[in-house]
Amino acid sequence: YMYISFFLSLFLLTQISPKEGWQVYSSAQDPDGRCICTVVAPEQNLCSRDAKSRQLRQLLEKVQNMSQSIEVLNLRTQRDFQYVLKMETQMKGLKAKFRQIEDDRKTLMTKHFQELKEKMDELLPLIPVLEQYKTDAKLITQFKEEIRNLSAVLTGIQEEIGAYDYEELHQRVLSLETRLRDCMKKLTCGKLMKITGPVTVKISGTRFGAWMTDPLASEKNNRVWYMDSYTNNKIVREYKSMADFVSGAESRTYNLPFKWAGTNHVVYNGSLYFNKYQSNIIIKYSFDTGRVLAQRSLEYAGFHNVYPYTWGGFSDIDLMADEIGLWAVYATNQNAGNIVISQLNQDTLEVMKSWNTGYPKRSAGESFMICGTLYVTNSHLTGAKVYYSYSTKTSTYEYTDIPFHNQYFHISMLDYNARDRALYAWNNGHQVLFNVTLFHIIKTEDDT
Repeated sequence: YMYISFFLSLFLLTQISPKEGWQVYSSAQDPDGRCICTVVAPEQNLCSRDAKSRQLRQLLEKVQNMSQSIEVLNLRTQRDFQYVLKMETQMKGLKAKFRQIEDDRKTLMTKHFQELKEKMDELLPLIPVLEQYKTDAKLITQFKEEIRNLSAVLTGIQEEIGAYDYEELHQRVLSLETRLRDCMKKLTCGKLMKITGPVTVKISGTRFGAWMTDPLASEKNNRVWYMDSYTNNKIVREYKSMADFVSGAESRTYNLPFKWAGTNHVVYNGSLYFNKYQSNIIIKYSFDTGRVLAQRSLEYAGFHNVYPYTWGGFSDIDLMADEIGLWAVYATNQNAGNIVISQLNQDTLEVMKSWNTGYPKRSAGESFMICGTLYVTNSHLTGAKVYYSYSTKTSTYEYTDIPFHNQYFHISMLDYNARDRALYAWNNGHQVLFNVTLFHIIKTEDDT
């Protein structure tokens, strides 16, 4: 196993064989869902060629810049030449005027003196123009000489590198991209290390609510579901894409058969799972058929603000999903009001296994599951951080210190999406996304 920090945007360092010596730094997805990789070339062989390639590009940019400067100077020279022609005409006119003054100094002196003065006033601006013209001519000569020198250097580099190296480099990048995708498929679960963001997607609704996408949906299915308020509502709004959600272009609305309680719902494999109002009953509702597919009471679970999160809002039962499956987080009298984690059968809603933790549900701001580990925040207000985690794999807990930016001061929903590897949050009427940094283990082909 190789232990690696994986960032979302998940930055991944994959080891390449020593013979090739290449390294790849990449993110799992960009906003359009495409993989991105940055290639760092080896120190030998192609490295020297890459350096020359960069030198070639820099020289080409310099030549382009000088060509633009020469064009500007050329335009200015043409403009100055027109001034010179105009000055030549005016000089000829002056010469004629002087001759005329000599013929009749006394009678025409006053008249021609005034005309002469006006002509001289017109000529005065031409003096700095002529000086600039001489300077521009020198600059053009210098630029031409430098371009001749650069052209010789570029020709030499081009002959040494050859066009085939660019094609070879392109093929290398394509090969590395393929290997990166193969590596991504080997990713196993990771441990939460850091939370960054948020990114504000939209501002809408009341202070409390939930929004989500389906972590098991296909890459082409990017539907968004929106459930405003924590009670007294049965309307779920659907949007075909994140762009439609931002613009407010609804594609469909669903009128649920029951009101929901809290904001801790989840969409998983095409169905909505929510807590029925004033009960500890979990409902599975199919978006495709518009029918309730299953409902079951969560035995001993507190409800209706008996064991809510710190912000209240009937948030007693929190339904969530991760890479492993469907979960319910709640508290019971039998566990002294401390958090209970139950893994649910997604079809029947039966509890397959439960874990009793020692963390008081009423002291938790929110919680979310990543790879079978529950992460609990200590508040829903400013200054909140992930303070406690419980691993269902090892049945052990630890206290953590992972801060995150509660930008709009009040969080009433915080859920992890395994497909996006991001946290969806409802932050005081703002729908936001947090990126997560996970410590990952990657299995290589040599591992047994």
